[in-house]
Amino acid sequence: MAVTSESITLGDLTFDVRVAGTSGEGVILLHGFPETSHMWLPLMEVLAGAGYHAVAADQRGYSEGARPEGKHHYTYDALAKDVLALADHFGWEHFHLIGHDHGAGLGWLVTGRHPERVASWTAMSVPHIDAFGNAIASNPEQAEKSQYILFFQQEGAAEEAMSANDFAGLQAIWNQSSAAEREEYLRVFRQPGALTGALNWYRGALSTDHPREPVGEISTPTLFIWGNQDMAIGRPGVDATPPLMAGPYRFVELDVGHWLIQEAETEVCEAVVEQLKNYPIS
Repeated sequence: MAVTSESITLGDLTFDVRVAGTSGEGVILLHGFPETSHMWLPLMEVLAGAGYHAVAADQRGYSEGARPEGKHHYTYDALAKDVLALADHFGWEHFHLIGHDHGAGLGWLVTGRHPERVASWTAMSVPHIDAFGNAIASNPEQAEKSQYILFFQQEGAAEEAMSANDFAGLQAIWNQSSAAEREEYLRVFRQPGALTGALNWYRGALSTDHPREPVGEISTPTLFIWGNQDMAIGRPGVDATPPLMAGPYRFVELDVGHWLIQEAETEVCEAVVEQLKNYPIS
């Protein structure tokens, strides 16, 4: 089933949103860095074919009309409001939520703070953010893997390094993506302010100046998919996630890296559809 694109205004911001399906239970998909909603196309087509109404925005900083200047516009509170506003736009009091990478970090927070809205939660690559944060702080291996966050927080220097030679650094990261997907990512990141907007997730949401409150236990039915070859996320945070689960929890470990959709499309799609069917919106 075809995925269409539309512009949706939420408050003062206008988002580029991909949509698959026209009826059925609502599903919101949150991409991470350095990708856009384009990453979700294979899964969105599967979801629409299974009878779901799937939507994925190019999130704050990535959509040209939703790129406010200043890292204070990119706190987890602001980003979470975007998710709920998107659900409200489609009239979804309850919805399924799926996130990858930094989109998964945001999804854990939305699910933890608004369990009355999220019917099921699927996290990809990033474990519970409380567990992940503790792993960064206490585990030397994870701390080393997460050094990139400090680099991303260097305003100006990170942009200069990552945009050099037509974003050669980002293009190397996209080595699992198709040529069409890489070109779409380049189209977005070549826009003025796009790279800064994307990096502001690390400068606002992960700011040590205003640390977030712990998310705590998750009661929403949760599926967590992780690749054991992930270059950025090791096992300590993964193993520390189950004690924070107060509701149904399923863990799927795959023998792949960080880019789960690109590396294990069939396994990921099957696991997600099973999760949604197991926890229908009542």
